[in-house]
Amino acid sequence: MTDAPVFAVVGHPNKGKSSVVATLSQNDAIAIALEPGTTRHSQAYPLRIDNEVRYTLVDTPGFQRPRQVLEWLQAHSLSASDRAETVAAFVHQHRDDPRFQDECELLGPLIEGAGIIYVVDGSVPYSAENESEMTILRWTGQPSLALINSIGPDDYSEAWHNALGQFFQVVRKFNAVSAPFNQHLSLLKAFGQLQPAWEAVLDQAVLQLSGQRAQRKEQAARLVATALEDLMAWQEQRTLTASQLAGHSRDSLAEQLRQRWYRHQRQREQALRLAIEQLYQHHRIQRQEAELTWHSEHDLFSDNSRQTWGVSKAYLATAGFGAGAIGGAGLDAITLGASLGTGALIGGLLGAAGSYFYGDRLKLPVLHLGVLRNGLQTARFGPVQDIQFGYVVLGRAVDHWWHVSHRNHAGQDLLDLEPTDRHWLEELASAYRHDIQHALARCRRQRALSSDQRHRLAVAVEAALDTYSQWRQSRG
Repeated sequence: MTDAPVFAVVGHPNKGKSSVVATLSQNDAIAIALEPGTTRHSQAYPLRIDNEVRYTLVDTPGFQRPRQVLEWLQAHSLSASDRAETVAAFVHQHRDDPRFQDECELLGPLIEGAGIIYVVDGSVPYSAENESEMTILRWTGQPSLALINSIGPDDYSEAWHNALGQFFQVVRKFNAVSAPFNQHLSLLKAFGQLQPAWEAVLDQAVLQLSGQRAQRKEQAARLVATALEDLMAWQEQRTLTASQLAGHSRDSLAEQLRQRWYRHQRQREQALRLAIEQLYQHHRIQRQEAELTWHSEHDLFSDNSRQTWGVSKAYLATAGFGAGAIGGAGLDAITLGASLGTGALIGGLLGAAGSYFYGDRLKLPVLHLGVLRNGLQTARFGPVQDIQFGYVVLGRAVDHWWHVSHRNHAGQDLLDLEPTDRHWLEELASAYRHDIQHALARCRRQRALSSDQRHRLAVAVEAALDTYSQWRQSRG
């Protein structure tokens, strides 16, 4: 099998080289800073799929003295046929020369056979000073591709494209922070066309990366479905002796269990956030999100959360009746247009077990005291009785997944999970709405889901991920 290709990411300091490496290697541990000279030594970052290296990106220092290097090369080259050897000779001769430390680090991977990814900042004007760098790279004879990575707001990419096209076989615009996934794959395909020995290897890497992305979405859906079941069915309990019962009022006992229940729900949701981030190899995300919260009067969620993520009465009516409680007589035709962003009341009509209208406030679990037996009595708080809780958790989880799955590993900005302006679940197919509703209803009654029901819930959640992605795309 052909060795996995190696690409050296090169260019002037502070033009986004490390960002490109972080994104294409799916590694958010790479140091990315605004000040020049952050990278002082070449560092290899392999992209692994199924524990096999598919390609390697090498982050390199930036050019510091390209004109002096080019002058040396021109003075020591006899003809075009010996240019690659002359570059190698420069590296070997100056490896310990502090004046050319960065250039030797940069050129080292190239003389060993790495392909070239040359990165420039398209937000600054083109300068002829870059021609020394580009000429040196062309002298190596390695397959080359140039990326215009605009860091600032201005756009000089057309001038850059015209200049780069004279030196490089392929020139692409590529914003390492915001480029969509299909642009990553396009770069790999382009490199495969530049070097025949790499074509089959990179085509396979493209297929595997696409498969990995689909697999991660499926795994994310299972994680969300499992968390949803756990959160809906969770119950806090405490068994007390008669003397302990005498020392606790019902209200104080309820408050203790309530606070433990709250704490568990928050921690379980945060565990889901971390699991999704790690699934996509994001280990250093700083996240800003309104946590699951309750008012002092013990509303289940803040008004903002429930109006954002809860579903409308019409949605609940459609999803509930989809269970067949009323024979399914054309209820999918019910209009689902009530936007919670405009202040519609929370609530709905639950199907399978009959009909039940919610008011405008979500219902908390209540304290249950079991029968006193052998001097012991068990107090229980939970599970949550309001299905809106499940929809709030689901909406928040799907939104978080979308941001993480679309986030490049070069992204260093705060992940700010903002509320949506309408409920996208209304666009989910009715069969999936029913499966979600049915699972939530069973969980709140503490009836365990069967393996088939768990599978159906995970499939429905995956469909919800797709629906949310399409909804986000339609918003531009």
